[in-house]
Amino acid sequence: MSAYKNEIDAIATARTAAGDSWEAINPEYAARMRLQNRFKTGLDIARYTAKIMRHDMADYDADTAQYTQSLGCWHGFIGQQKLIAIKKHFGSTNKRYLYLSGWMIAALRSEFGPLPDQSMHEKTSVPALIEELYTFLRQADARELGGLFRQLDDAREAGDAAKEAELQGQIDNFQTHVVPIIADIDAGFGNEEATYLLAKKMIEAGACAIQIENQVSDEKQCGHQDGKVTVPHADFLAKIRAVRYAFLELGVEDGVIVARTDSLGAGLTKQIAVTNEPGDLGDQYNSFLDGDYIESAADIDNGDVVVKANGKLLKPKRLASGLFQFKKGSGEDRVVLDCITSLQNGADLLWIETEKPHVGQIAGMVNRIREAVPNAKLVYNNSPSFNWTLNFRQQVFDAMAEAGQDVSAYDRANLMSVEYDETELAAAADEKIRTFQADAAREAGIFHHLITLPTYHTAALSTDNLAKEYFGEAGMLGYVAGVQRKEIRQSIACVKHQNMAGSDMGDDHKEYFSGDAALKASGKDNTMNQF
Repeated sequence: MSAYKNEIDAIATARTAAGDSWEAINPEYAARMRLQNRFKTGLDIARYTAKIMRHDMADYDADTAQYTQSLGCWHGFIGQQKLIAIKKHFGSTNKRYLYLSGWMIAALRSEFGPLPDQSMHEKTSVPALIEELYTFLRQADARELGGLFRQLDDAREAGDAAKEAELQGQIDNFQTHVVPIIADIDAGFGNEEATYLLAKKMIEAGACAIQIENQVSDEKQCGHQDGKVTVPHADFLAKIRAVRYAFLELGVEDGVIVARTDSLGAGLTKQIAVTNEPGDLGDQYNSFLDGDYIESAADIDNGDVVVKANGKLLKPKRLASGLFQFKKGSGEDRVVLDCITSLQNGADLLWIETEKPHVGQIAGMVNRIREAVPNAKLVYNNSPSFNWTLNFRQQVFDAMAEAGQDVSAYDRANLMSVEYDETELAAAADEKIRTFQADAAREAGIFHHLITLPTYHTAALSTDNLAKEYFGEAGMLGYVAGVQRKEIRQSIACVKHQNMAGSDMGDDHKEYFSGDAALKASGKDNTMNQF
């Protein structure tokens, strides 16, 4: 028997047991509402999506072509439309997630107004956005199933048994829009207890994967800006453990922790690590400090700090801010140590923030990490902060030059110029961009590719185009030709915006509750019927 019919039968049994007071309750209507609300709590979602991620990670370990992808979100509607589009174009949500970007919360969701990505926004806005995203994804389920239920009623009324059976199968095999969200907790918004408390709220809202970075919480900077300050490993590992305890307390044993290292671009530390013996983790961290080795107390000025490192007395260089500098060129070594340490102490996935999208650079670090942790896997930010066109044109230029090809027709410093758009070099660069995710998944251990800020940029671009047309000579045609007609031609569900906002579901419920007395919005005077 189908799952749909099982639900109907179960509610029919409950109605019979309740007696005459439930006589007006239609078991099929109640079963429909139950199926339209499969996930009752955020923890239901977290447990369900965590298993998806664990399954996908195992698939990737067996075959690197099975990498996963996501796009960043700053509003529930944006996340909903991504998943509706994925199901429409690909028929399945398999290996497609959502990413919750701290950058976009800061820039677009703070009550202070637009803020830089420095953890100054309200930390409560992070779990609030997770809950909002899943509210919209669950509504997408309810909307799509509601359409199937209405079609089922029409097939029954028409006596079309074959169509009824087909729709029954679609209902029983319905694939939810609810997918994993990788959620950005920044540097934890405080000490390890603060990290634990916020992680709990995020998990209760539905997060199955939490990404945390090794920057100092109150000095946090965007990963693609300067001035980043990292913490000693002991501090970071305490926060990783805090997140794990939060998952375990809430019964999400499969919860995923993504440990992000910003060490490649971070040249500063706020603390000198505690060390108990030569070669321990604190000693290794301190060994990267830049400074001068000294011979005696005479070399120490008032206020100087001196540590013993590599068997010698080191006076680390300290800035006016009180921060200490790392040695130039030590970034990759620090990244490798960060990653190995994180994986050996509870993290599941890595995130290495880089200054450019370069498969060879990432692979070089991952190969070193895998000497200690063979199944190390990455989440990678395909960031809009990179100039992808310029970066890949320069990579192709360098490869051509190294191969002895004639590159005299190109100015490497000016490769972004439109004059190169139709050249062989530009075509080769575009092909490398197209295959970047598959190449990096195969060669550099990247399990999950994401774009942090896609809709921030698409919203700006589409709004610029609309404003130029609508407020210019095109007038209303700017909207009709540039937006609505394209929605119709491309079968974008939002062209029926009343339906998307839940009007038809509301009509269904009114009919369930009030029967023939229901006042419905979908009558002949509803202008949505024009679509």
